[in-house]
Amino acid sequence: MKINEFYKSKGFVKYLKNTSWLLSERILRVIVSLFIGVWVTRYLGPKNFGLFSYVQAFVMLFASVASLGLNNILIRELVKGKIKSEKLLATSYILKIIGACILFLLLLVFTFIISDNVDERRYIYIIGIGVFFQSFDVIDSFFQSKVRSKYIVYANLFSLLLSSILKITFLLINAPLIYFVYLVLFDSITLASGFVFFAFTKGKFKFNKFKFDFQLAKSMLRESWPLVLSSVAVSFYMRIDQVMIKQMLGDFQNGEYAAAIRLSESIYFIPLIICSSLFPAIVNAKKNSNELYMNRLQKLYDIMVWMAIFIALPISLFSEEIILLFFKKEYINAADVLSIHVWTGIFVFLGIAFGKFLIVEGYTNKVLYKTILGATINFTINYFLIPIYGIKGAAIATFISQFTANYLYDFFDKDLRLQLLMKTKSFLPIHLLKNKK
Repeated sequence: MKINEFYKSKGFVKYLKNTSWLLSERILRVIVSLFIGVWVTRYLGPKNFGLFSYVQAFVMLFASVASLGLNNILIRELVKGKIKSEKLLATSYILKIIGACILFLLLLVFTFIISDNVDERRYIYIIGIGVFFQSFDVIDSFFQSKVRSKYIVYANLFSLLLSSILKITFLLINAPLIYFVYLVLFDSITLASGFVFFAFTKGKFKFNKFKFDFQLAKSMLRESWPLVLSSVAVSFYMRIDQVMIKQMLGDFQNGEYAAAIRLSESIYFIPLIICSSLFPAIVNAKKNSNELYMNRLQKLYDIMVWMAIFIALPISLFSEEIILLFFKKEYINAADVLSIHVWTGIFVFLGIAFGKFLIVEGYTNKVLYKTILGATINFTINYFLIPIYGIKGAAIATFISQFTANYLYDFFDKDLRLQLLMKTKSFLPIHLLKNKK
């Protein structure tokens, strides 16, 4: 099949529509976040917002344990269709519940060790309970594999609407911080309820066949354990900066930093949605034509890099004006963080696309190695730069760690040298002009 014929095919149109559903929901979520989320940030102030961000970041450090790295493997097996959907979903769900139990035990132990603040502990435990309800995202994986993500969008929109109404209500009645903490848990419950509703009404499952398969569980865990460690490492180097800032500088500075990265990371939904929705297409392309497969991957890298650059440039140039517009003078120190951190998006975008390639090729061990490298570098640089440069040091550490994990690592792995070449080409305007011909 020629490449231009593929893009005109019914299959590609189906994937495009699926992506449009997901992208529309995420765009709406970002818009709502820019209004209501910014309102909440300004209302809480740097100190309370710093504490609020810290407890969420602390839970996220462990939350990846609950997923057990199963999501991409589950989608892949559902696409292949060799194992009954009911068996895959039931087994994955039980495994995730077990993972959530492990997470909560870890939270209990580590919170007791590092914190003697009663309110802080309570906030962490409340948000931590929500991870049990995230086990229902196996339903999300099912609809993704069937390219029917509009039902997941419906569930997300309902959760977003209800959460937004409650946030506005809390803001109008001058509610204390604990209300917003409970709302994080409530959001998880609402979303899970939406998933379950569409599973019953649109899933067309034979619920009497939902049975846990021990052998399947062993097989999935055998493949996913590097992804579990990798997810832990990703959570570590995406959130350890906030934990370290809180411990080394305090809640106020953490609030400034969290405000900046909230704006910077608000664009990360773009590569997540595009790559997640096209993951089934990438798997099918590999089966049909290696040339088509590599061509699509190169195109994906090109899009990721230049989309990130065009977003980062104006945000970096006008970071102070953006911070003053959204958060006012109370958060002015966040401007320097934003101008640095936003460039991290280039390697985050590239890394998300690269991660899909590693999954398709079965390089789950390489996902682990590169992520551990990035996490180690991030922690080390944070340790030295935060005391010297404050919250700007954390932004620099994040950029360097993402660059190392998602680009530089390929140089040291002979199996990934071609990927390094393809990524490098993506930065070259001459390569893009040639591709147009």
